[in-house]
Amino acid sequence: MAKRDYYEVLGVSKGASEAEIKKAYRKMAIKYHPDKNPDDSSAEEKFKEAAEAYEVLSNADKKARYDQFGHAGMGGASGFGGGGFGGGGMSMDDIFSQFGDIFGGAFGGGFGGGGHRTRVNRGSNLRVRVKLTLEEVANGVTKKLKVNKYVSCKKCSGTGAEDGQMSTCPTCGGRGQVTRVMNTPLGQMQTSSTCPSCNGHGSTIAHKCTACYGDGIVKGEEVIEVKIPAGVGNDMQLSVRGKGNAGAKGGVPGDLIVLVEEEEHPLLKRDGNNLHYELYVSFIDAALGTTVEVPTIEGKARIKVDAGTQSGKLLRLRGKGLPDLDYGSKGDILVHTNVWIPKKLTKDEKKTLEALRDSENFRPDPAKGEKSFFDKMKDYFHN
Repeated sequence: MAKRDYYEVLGVSKGASEAEIKKAYRKMAIKYHPDKNPDDSSAEEKFKEAAEAYEVLSNADKKARYDQFGHAGMGGASGFGGGGFGGGGMSMDDIFSQFGDIFGGAFGGGFGGGGHRTRVNRGSNLRVRVKLTLEEVANGVTKKLKVNKYVSCKKCSGTGAEDGQMSTCPTCGGRGQVTRVMNTPLGQMQTSSTCPSCNGHGSTIAHKCTACYGDGIVKGEEVIEVKIPAGVGNDMQLSVRGKGNAGAKGGVPGDLIVLVEEEEHPLLKRDGNNLHYELYVSFIDAALGTTVEVPTIEGKARIKVDAGTQSGKLLRLRGKGLPDLDYGSKGDILVHTNVWIPKKLTKDEKKTLEALRDSENFRPDPAKGEKSFFDKMKDYFHN
């Protein structure tokens, strides 16, 4: 089933402010919160759908990309979808880890466990640049990237404990929060705060791992496969869900942000989905007509240069450009014809041309219907 529009999911307009988007998400999240809708799978799906929409629309970069390209432009950037770069989708723990502050005190700050949620560490994001040739942009490509990052400590399995054993925090009883009741003139007031003994984790370590010093993460590297769709643009960012730095003490990993860097093609110049090529022909070929080869992404194509072709004439190869990231339709290759005039001539060449100087056909005559450059461009974009 096709994804619903993110603005429709949250019930806001495209011009909604950051505060309005946050307010709309909080309303949806509370309405479909699992604690309010136990054993209701449809409510859980709507809860996740709202979180996905908020994750994109609350991020300025992702929102701008979504506004321009729609769901296809995300390229898995939201990290929720099963077919995106992140794959697998986002779990409830992920949602509460990232957006738990949205709920305030409505559910005790968390999900499950009697309304309490232990703290989940989230690893930081990583950024890498990937250079792509024009051919890779046109066809899409899978890149293998060797990334230096923090990975889960193998010695302690990411727990941070030397023996891998974690103990329930005696202060908070594993809840990650401590509750205090105070007597006030208005009656008793109850407040909750992060447990000072375990820093909200709900567990403590008796003996820290000697390899990671209790953090659960160490410096390492990983080879990551990144699928880049056809039609991406220069400086576009793609997000690979969960491939950033590992989270401390078994936390949620961050994301890998891939910045596309498009290499310049030696012959073809990109303009959106269209490609431009400068073709030079001799004035003999322009006058008599000829057939020439021009480069394309797939190889070479032969095109006809009609007799009497003027410098500046546009020739078009339909569908030989780049695919649209959103719709898949391809642009064109625009061939700009340039008539080459030699700067040096031999005596025989000069003699031949002098004999043709006064020929009527060699006298410029714009009145015969040759269009200006701007008229040619206008005709192209209206055809």
